[in-house]
Amino acid sequence: MDQCARSAVGSYQKVNTDPTPSSGEGTPVDPPRPKRRPRYSGKNPRKFAEKYKELAPNRYGTDVAHVIASGKTPAGMHRPILVREILEALAPQPGMTLVDCTLGYGGHTRELLSAVSPGGRVYGLDVDPIEQPRTVERLRAAGFGEESFIPVRRNFAGLPQVIAEAGLEGVDGVLADLGVSSMQLDDPARGFTFKEDGPLDLRLNPSKSPSAAEWLARVTLAELETALTENSDEPHAALIASAVVSARGIEPIARTGRLAGVIREALRGAGKGGDREAENTCIRRVFQALRIAVNDEFGVLDALLRGLPFCLKPGGRVAILTFHSGEDRRVKKSFQEGFRNGLYSQIADEVVRPGAEELRSNPRSAPAKLRWAVRAEA
Repeated sequence: MDQCARSAVGSYQKVNTDPTPSSGEGTPVDPPRPKRRPRYSGKNPRKFAEKYKELAPNRYGTDVAHVIASGKTPAGMHRPILVREILEALAPQPGMTLVDCTLGYGGHTRELLSAVSPGGRVYGLDVDPIEQPRTVERLRAAGFGEESFIPVRRNFAGLPQVIAEAGLEGVDGVLADLGVSSMQLDDPARGFTFKEDGPLDLRLNPSKSPSAAEWLARVTLAELETALTENSDEPHAALIASAVVSARGIEPIARTGRLAGVIREALRGAGKGGDREAENTCIRRVFQALRIAVNDEFGVLDALLRGLPFCLKPGGRVAILTFHSGEDRRVKKSFQEGFRNGLYSQIADEVVRPGAEELRSNPRSAPAKLRWAVRAEA
């Protein structure tokens, strides 16, 4: 990354290698002035928009592999987690029909498409109107045509309807990666991060109300405390909820930076702050709790889990990747109940977690937990 940064500062694009041109009448004409590449302040680019080499690697020749090898995720990209373990759980074969309930950047989908080729199909569901078209374009460019990859703009709670509309009685496998994509986390315009100030949005589908700012403006003190406790196990839920409600009475909380500032001030005022990283961890939990509330993530997951066994063919398999305890508890209990009721013939005895190498190369994989189940034979 440092090498890329140094090469960007003060360098010029080569725009003309010919001798000084002429106007055609013997009068020399000044060559066009060379265009300087975008510059950023400091040794390394820190702001999302300044990471132009990662956001447009083909244009600037960025070595994306070098960025990944350093344990970072390139800006605007997402690295799929537990790929090998997911393929083992789903056991895809050529000719199978699968569903990726969370298309995202398309990393898992691409692996599934390769595994079911030739003759197989993968339906890719996503509600994000910003990222979905980009992912479809990438997968089409990789050679996956309409006969093998079918994108669907829909929340995965509607999986039974998607399968019915496709004229299928069931599918061979379903994957759901419940984590937020790095593209959403890194872009301050989406409001998922407090690293840079941006609108307090947090919506997976920006066209669907309310935004986090709108939700925060009307939620009651008791509702906010409950959301912080249930959605992120926040130990300072009462303190933070009280501080947020007081702060919004003075001025609406519409920016990520302002919400982060309110939380820091509340922690320090109660003698619970001072450690910057501990404060950041608390702020992340609050943002997580708001995101879950705004997108009704638990309600959507519950709907998926209820209909999931009936979306699978006999012997069909499901793998679900969770990233916090609220999600994992729901998946675990649903699989256990389905096993007791004879809907599933097998379920994972223990969660599957990333190994040491994946944790080193992709720190964002740390909270991931994978559970799987197999639909009982008819």
